[in-house]
Amino acid sequence: MQSNQPEFMGIDTRVVAPDVEGGKAVLIDIREKDERAREWIPGSVSIPLSEWRSADLAPYKGRRVVLHCRSGNRTVVNAPLFVEAGFSDVAYLQGGIEGWKDAGMPVTRNRKAPLEIMRQVQIAAGSIALAGGLAGYLVDPFYALIAAFVGAGLLVAGTTGWCGMARLLAHMPWNRQPST
Repeated sequence: MQSNQPEFMGIDTRVVAPDVEGGKAVLIDIREKDERAREWIPGSVSIPLSEWRSADLAPYKGRRVVLHCRSGNRTVVNAPLFVEAGFSDVAYLQGGIEGWKDAGMPVTRNRKAPLEIMRQVQIAAGSIALAGGLAGYLVDPFYALIAAFVGAGLLVAGTTGWCGMARLLAHMPWNRQPST
């Protein structure tokens, strides 16, 4: 049985770049704001996946929509959401922003922006687990419970999608957006 839903496909940077630059296609960055704050493709539009249902998509109807994330994996999974929202010409940027950079295309960088929350979680969790493991080995086996606690937190985050450490880190002063 054939579906009436439009198809979506991956598209190479070199193929889509002229259409984006010429206004024939709109490049939509589906990464979260903390990811985009550090690096983005000039002229791309930010519609984070967490906000896309409430976003005003009307200005992009009737144009080719090319979605991108960091590596392309999220766009492959989520491009059907845009098809379901009524877009008839949806594609995803193969390789995401990393593929864009690999093709020698320009990106804008803000090195003063904090690292993405999930990278901060990885650094903090890894540091705490390492310290707990070392203290458990060198000082007292009781300290190994620190590493077990961090491991349990990561297990909960991975299985539920809720990460307490990410929520805590999001409220740290270096992650607060300046008021404008």
